[in-house]
Amino acid sequence: MMKGVCFLVTVALLALASSLASASDPSPLQDICVAISDPKDGVFVNGKFCKDPKLASADDFFYYGLHIPGNITNPVGSMVTPVNVEQIPGLNTLGISMVRIDYTPYGQNPPHTHPRATEILVVLEGTLLVGFVTSNNENGLISKVLYKGDVFVFPIGLIHFQFNVGKTNAVAFAGLSSQNPGVITIANAVFGSDPPIDPDVLTRAFQLDEDVVKDLQSRFWWDNN
Repeated sequence: MMKGVCFLVTVALLALASSLASASDPSPLQDICVAISDPKDGVFVNGKFCKDPKLASADDFFYYGLHIPGNITNPVGSMVTPVNVEQIPGLNTLGISMVRIDYTPYGQNPPHTHPRATEILVVLEGTLLVGFVTSNNENGLISKVLYKGDVFVFPIGLIHFQFNVGKTNAVAFAGLSSQNPGVITIANAVFGSDPPIDPDVLTRAFQLDEDVVKDLQSRFWWDNN
C-alpha cells in the first residue's frame, strides 16, 4: 500500500515538474539558432527556420534604435517598442526579449497580459503607477508607484498595467522571459475583436446595457504595441 502511495506521489510530482518546465520557452539544444524567413537549407525550431550557424553574423544579434522615443501621440498616450525575435533573429530559442515603453503625462499602457512571459520593468524617467491582478477568485490588486530606478515584476499571464501619474513624459524598459511573449490588450480583445463578439455575451458578462456594449464595439481601439 505504501509503495503504491509513493508511486502516485512521484508521478504527481513529475507531472507538476513537467508542467512548470513547459511554462516558458524550451531550452535550446544548440549555441545559436538565427531565425530566417527562407526555409531553404533551414531547420524549423521554436516557430522559426534557423540558418546554418556558420553563416551567422553580428548583425543577427544586433538591434539599433532603442534610444529613439516611441510616437506617443495616440489615444492611450503610450508606445511600446519591442525587441523580440522579429527584430533580432538571433534571439530565436534563447527565451528572452525586451521592450521600451514611452508615456505622455497621464498616458498609460492599458491593462493587458503576456501569455508566454513574466515581465520585469525598470523606470528610467518619470513616475509610474503600476500593478497586476491575481487570478480568480481573489482578483487581488497588487500595485505600487514607481520612480526613476525602481523595478517591478509582472507574473506570467496576469493582467497588468502602467500609468504615468507624473506631469512629464516617462520612459521604462522591460525584459520578458520569452523570445515572443505575445500581448493581449483586454479592451481591444473584448470590444475590438474581428468579427465582433455577440453583444448578448458581453452584456451579461459585463452587466452592461446592450447599447453601451454596441457603442464600445463601434469604437477604434488603439494598439500601442
